[in-house]
Amino acid sequence: MCGIALLVSGIRIDLSSLHLDSVSPSSKAQLVFTLDDVKAALQRRGPDSLGTKKLLLLHSNTLSSGNSWVSSVSEETHVLDNGWNVSESLAELVFVGATLQLRGVTPVNQPLVDSFGNILVYNGEIFGGIEVGSDNNDTEILMQYLGKCCSCRSQEHTTTCNFEEQGKGSVPDVLSVIKGPWAIIYWQESSKTLWFGRDAFGRRSLLVRWPTMEDSRLLLSSVPPTSSGLQEFEIENGTSGSKFWEELSCGIYSMSVDASKSDGIFLSEIKKHEWTNVMLKELIEWERVSVEPKSEELYFSRSKTLGAECDSNSASSVSVWVQNVLTALRESMKRRISLHIIYQAVICGSRQKETVPVAVLFSGGLDSMILAALLDECLDHNYEIDLLNVSFDSESAPDRISAKTGLKELRRVAPLRRWRLVHIDADLSKLMWEKKHVLSLINPANTYMDLNIGIALWLAARGEGWICEGSGNGIDEDKHVNYTSRARILLVGSGADEQCAGYGRHKTKYRHASWLGLHEEMKLDMQRIWKRNLGRDDRCIADNGKEARFPFLDEDVIKTLLDIPLWEVADLDQPSGKGDKKILREFGSRIARESNRKNFGSNRAANQASAGSVVINIPSLFS
Repeated sequence: MCGIALLVSGIRIDLSSLHLDSVSPSSKAQLVFTLDDVKAALQRRGPDSLGTKKLLLLHSNTLSSGNSWVSSVSEETHVLDNGWNVSESLAELVFVGATLQLRGVTPVNQPLVDSFGNILVYNGEIFGGIEVGSDNNDTEILMQYLGKCCSCRSQEHTTTCNFEEQGKGSVPDVLSVIKGPWAIIYWQESSKTLWFGRDAFGRRSLLVRWPTMEDSRLLLSSVPPTSSGLQEFEIENGTSGSKFWEELSCGIYSMSVDASKSDGIFLSEIKKHEWTNVMLKELIEWERVSVEPKSEELYFSRSKTLGAECDSNSASSVSVWVQNVLTALRESMKRRISLHIIYQAVICGSRQKETVPVAVLFSGGLDSMILAALLDECLDHNYEIDLLNVSFDSESAPDRISAKTGLKELRRVAPLRRWRLVHIDADLSKLMWEKKHVLSLINPANTYMDLNIGIALWLAARGEGWICEGSGNGIDEDKHVNYTSRARILLVGSGADEQCAGYGRHKTKYRHASWLGLHEEMKLDMQRIWKRNLGRDDRCIADNGKEARFPFLDEDVIKTLLDIPLWEVADLDQPSGKGDKKILREFGSRIARESNRKNFGSNRAANQASAGSVVINIPSLFS
């Protein structure tokens, strides 16, 4: 996980081609923060290194022809004998990169600058599409591919370059083939073009502040500086109602800088580009071939499910659909926890067996049990596994009870693994500093539900709690020992409910609009998951120097589930805990004996004083 940011000033930017619903509203109450505030917020995400790169854009012209063009120079090489002085630099781009390094064998510091003057800050992982060797770092490999891209002006680029030939192509060509979560800011020196964006599902946060009449800067950041986040909540609860930050919509954007048609003013237009990968486009559209079953198809499916329940110990009772999903999830897990490319798992050339490289956000429900079981399959058995469980109601919380039950089952099916249930207890009434901090992190989300989920995720990622030690089953001993999980990779079950009809609203929609209505509701959930969930969750987890990984949101898992008839994925005529997420229960039921509870961390105490989607009122929250 990394933190990236960009501050652009001195350029007149045209946003008209984006057709934004609303550009950040004008407000006299402008938020105040410094570059140091941005760096401090990003370094919490990327504790291994922090760097900045300032690029100055200079207005050049030829007196004889009157032609003007853009020249760029880095601040440290800007010397007087180049014919300019600092006062003549009309525009400025400041790149900031903080790194949590999980890949490669040598340290990598961002921003990266290559020999051509290209600049890259990248927050993401490459799990496919571009080959990354076991000893390589994603960011360095991506920089090599981007450096080979065509340098045509982005506004004039209307055809797809030949990406197949040694990685050559356009920037959208390269980014469209990446499998995995990412957010990027990239300066292409040859075309004087700024590229930025985030992956098609928004698995990595990138916030934007579009230019306004009062503030012409363009700002991008993985996370809002704490000061700006709290100021915004105070403004919203006042009279202005402005929003400073907003989630950048998923996609690839470009901004080519020009001075040829201006009188000493830098001009630019931001454009959004189409994905060039056909498979990715299909996943974004999220269309399923088989939505409405014929009566005989539904009868056969239910008979098959009943037969599988009666013969749950037989491998032959598992349908081909279930096998396909299980295979896709297993491969997704392998891609996300391959230890030979986890940077911090190797210290001074020797593997540290006491290291816990990966942990699971664990409620004991279906999704987290499946993740824990698959992690056990794919992870070297020399490593321990931390199961992080947050409770706001101590040992009586439903998630704590189901987590203990789940732990017993995991120990039964995987006795050679050392499982460690980390009990993370919290009293919401005493979390004043944490509430204020998480309020800033969840911004621009602003409801009590966002806050409650955000606090739970933040506490889980911090990993501070207690474990049971002693002989016996390791659950009910009296010896409680303080413990902090050091795992840098956290597995999260996001995407399972959206893709497998796990929410109560799915059942409501099915009752009113049958199978087609259910499909449309699930499609809506997947197409807005970037805005409702993933940006918020990424910011809350990464703030502790941890990286969230989402096995259920792997591109191949999404495709596999879309290839399956909807009635094989879920059957909402069946009782809750049986028909919802049916396909996951068919291979998860052997492990997850407890039906899935509420969303992770949102147990009763967390919501006791909230009104769900009601907007947070700052004075009442801290009164």
